[in-house]
Amino acid sequence: MRSPVSIESVNSLYFKKSASPSFFDALENVKGVQMLVPSLGFKIINTRGFANTTNVRFTQLVDGFDNQAPHIGAPIGNAMGPSDLDIERVEIIPGTASALYGLNSVNGLANFITKDPFVHRGITVQQKTGVNHVDGNQSNITLFTENSIRIAEKVSDRFAFKLNGTFSKGSDWIADDRTDLNAAANANLGIPGGPDNPAYDPVNGYGNESSNRRTLTLDGRRYVVARTGYSEKDITDYNIQNIKADIGLYYKIRPKTMLAYTYRFANLDNIYQRANRFALKDYLLQQHAVELKNDIFQIKAFLTSENTGKSFNLRSAAENLDRSFKSDNTWYADYSAAFNSAIANPSMSIVQALNQARAVADNGRLQPGTALFKNEVSRLADINNWDEGAALRVRDKLLHAEGQLDVSAMLGTDFRENTGLDLLVGADYQSYLINPDGNYFINPAEGKSFDSFSYGKTGGFVQAGKNLFHGLLKLSATLRADKNDYFDIKYNPRITAVVTPTKEQSIRMSFQSGSRFPSIFEAFSNVNSGGVKRVGGLKIMSNGVFENAYLRSSIDSFQAAVTNDFNNGTPLSDAIEKRKSLLVKNTYTYLKPENINSFEVGYKGIFLKQSLKLDADFYFNKYDNFIAQVEMNVPNTTDPSLIPAYLNDRSKQSRYRMYTNSQSQVYNFGASLGLSYQFWNHYTFSGNVSYAKLSRTENNDGFEDGFNTPEWMGNISFSGENLIQGFGFNISYRRQSSFYWRSFLVNGNVKSYGTLDAQISYELIQSKMGIKIGATNLTNTYYNSFLGGPAIGGLYYTTVTYDL
Repeated sequence: MRSPVSIESVNSLYFKKSASPSFFDALENVKGVQMLVPSLGFKIINTRGFANTTNVRFTQLVDGFDNQAPHIGAPIGNAMGPSDLDIERVEIIPGTASALYGLNSVNGLANFITKDPFVHRGITVQQKTGVNHVDGNQSNITLFTENSIRIAEKVSDRFAFKLNGTFSKGSDWIADDRTDLNAAANANLGIPGGPDNPAYDPVNGYGNESSNRRTLTLDGRRYVVARTGYSEKDITDYNIQNIKADIGLYYKIRPKTMLAYTYRFANLDNIYQRANRFALKDYLLQQHAVELKNDIFQIKAFLTSENTGKSFNLRSAAENLDRSFKSDNTWYADYSAAFNSAIANPSMSIVQALNQARAVADNGRLQPGTALFKNEVSRLADINNWDEGAALRVRDKLLHAEGQLDVSAMLGTDFRENTGLDLLVGADYQSYLINPDGNYFINPAEGKSFDSFSYGKTGGFVQAGKNLFHGLLKLSATLRADKNDYFDIKYNPRITAVVTPTKEQSIRMSFQSGSRFPSIFEAFSNVNSGGVKRVGGLKIMSNGVFENAYLRSSIDSFQAAVTNDFNNGTPLSDAIEKRKSLLVKNTYTYLKPENINSFEVGYKGIFLKQSLKLDADFYFNKYDNFIAQVEMNVPNTTDPSLIPAYLNDRSKQSRYRMYTNSQSQVYNFGASLGLSYQFWNHYTFSGNVSYAKLSRTENNDGFEDGFNTPEWMGNISFSGENLIQGFGFNISYRRQSSFYWRSFLVNGNVKSYGTLDAQISYELIQSKMGIKIGATNLTNTYYNSFLGGPAIGGLYYTTVTYDL
């Protein structure tokens, strides 16, 4: 009630009543939470906008320890998180939480708090069985299984331990969107988008993107032509698997002072999405964490290691599958010759000639499902160079240490009573330990490309709070400072006020600043992918690129205009001269830290003898130096008179995708309202609605900001607990409006959707056994949570939990 910022807290009872198959899935129904689903086994939670599939702006903790995958800079869903058997509660802070929790919590934070083995003891097992793909359209009906065990014991008053293990396996949702991303490429020639378009680029087809296309002069006209590429479902299987375990050792040095050690492990196979889609295979995460805490101080440290195993890039695999049977130059030469031969036949239409040219050029192409095809995919998946293969080979670590001291508690109760002050201080150190693989990362130091290096920061905060007017008003102020290896010190203040007119009502207000230093990928990436180089935005990585580049968005417009003029009879050189004013010189520059200033006001109330609860908030955010990507090309000449001609020829320019900062003013604002009403002791009705809106000054310059958030999201549920001899139920409906999705894989509108979830449950054998039968997306109406990802259908499951 007296929190100065919005906190959504849900406990084990909430998860038990939920119709979702896991506690992590149930978070989608929490007020203000948006969930993206790149895979059945990999889901991303976000709050308050700027969502993406690698959510580096949202922090996810387990018992206060960050469980991100180091090179991604964000967690892989709950792959290394708690099991359903060990979760006690989840606290979500929507909006920036940088002042206390450090950098990168600019969108929000979730802390998964697990069960204390001193309190929750014994052996518990759980088995889930489910089915999906029940309509059989894209896959036969498939089985999903998950088995979990929790063992916890209090050995003595001083020592306790717990052990958790989970093994899950199933068949993933399938991404097979055939929408043509390049439908306008040949529209001026009367050829619409779709399979007959020679530049056809389906959303979930790879190897036919912009870097795999050329403009060919055929029979006196210029056509944009792409290589054929492959569907996602051709180059990866959709078998998912997650093995995770953790062990915790807890020792009470004194009654209120505990030393704890936790080891977490996860090995997974699933699909992950960044700018491209990846098949994660034998992906290994490990974390060692130690904590010493009592009522006065806490000290934490952890080391997380990551090994991407046999993972590979689906786009690069498709590109190099095409090239493995025929080089680009040979394929386009064969295509041109076949077209010229076909069009000589008077009865042959243009589209027929184009299709025949493709068939001839593709002669000998590896066919999906054959032994040769599978062997070639395996070979490419082990080549760690995306110009020739597709392997993702990253072995990085994250080292973190922090301490926090309650100064008021240290000085004793007299200090707090005499001054009314609550004083808190903390400090932390964090470093990414990067092991260059030569493809994904290199050491930028001259002559040390393959030497390990680090990327770290040090920070700290001080906070003071005071109750005034006999507890009616509580004020607090926080100042945080952080210094990164490559950037100057950043200061982030927070000022809050909470008015509590009664024990059942409170009004909260806050202003705070948050910052985000670039992730290691944004800072140090060095990836060649199909002729496009992704380079980190630090000057030591990309010196000279920004100064000499032109925006790819302007180059695309320039090339399209030149092609159109040529096809209408203008000589090529004249068309280039006529349209060169469309070219826009790059004005972006090297990376700076991102900053957010956020204002929030909220209200909480409890009414009708605590049976009705209401929570509302409004927020307004202003972003400076928003970090995202821009594509830009550098002409392979310094002669100004030749630059337009070079930028009209793909072979005479170097293509880059650069991380940089927005030059626009970026704002977003929104509000949310949640309520729950418990009646007749057993029934609960709850609902929430959230509104989010982006407002920015648009440069129309190709900058990818990716707000990627529905304007409206809402949930309603009706549940009953312990109705008749342990019987319960829950029915939930979730709805979100359509929204514009922006990413480098695909831009476009995500359709609105609504899903119905339901469960019935029963407890028996003196509440030692619980059975839940449920379904998510009960009607099996397929939807996409974002573009480029899979279509999500119904999952129908049974969960049996037994306390031994």
